[in-house]
Amino acid sequence: MHYPYSIAIVSLALLLSACSSETETGTSLASGEAVDAPVRDIDFSRVARGGNLYQQNCASCHGVDGEGAPNWRERDVQGFFPAPPLNGTGHTWHHPRRMLQHVIKNGSPGGGQMPAWQGRLSDEEIDSIIDWFQSRWPDEVYAAWQEMETRSRQAAR
Repeated sequence: MHYPYSIAIVSLALLLSACSSETETGTSLASGEAVDAPVRDIDFSRVARGGNLYQQNCASCHGVDGEGAPNWRERDVQGFFPAPPLNGTGHTWHHPRRMLQHVIKNGSPGGGQMPAWQGRLSDEEIDSIIDWFQSRWPDEVYAAWQEMETRSRQAAR
């Protein structure tokens, strides 16, 4: 399901190598249990700004709708992973916000070709892009991410 107020982000290929590919939608999501719609604290103007920034800076690799490269799970001839999807069908939701921010700012050391955007995008612009692609995630995916994000914040204390 896509949300009409939305548009997606930059390549998180490093994150791909850190994720298990056994369930891209998550084991708990595959159970078929009904998931209550998560509470989303949405700033619509920030999501719209993030969509514009995404189209200008990220869509050439991640696709106009955040669909990612067709073979994003397979290394290319140079040994790199192509840009993963950011629309909730990939692994991005497995990672806390602070990691998403870090990879966008600093690029992907290792298995991906994600460039560093620090100095070209502000922290606010990066957060707007993250808000945009998260707005495209189905409720089940966003709810699973919220649970993981809460656990991550608690562990960081």
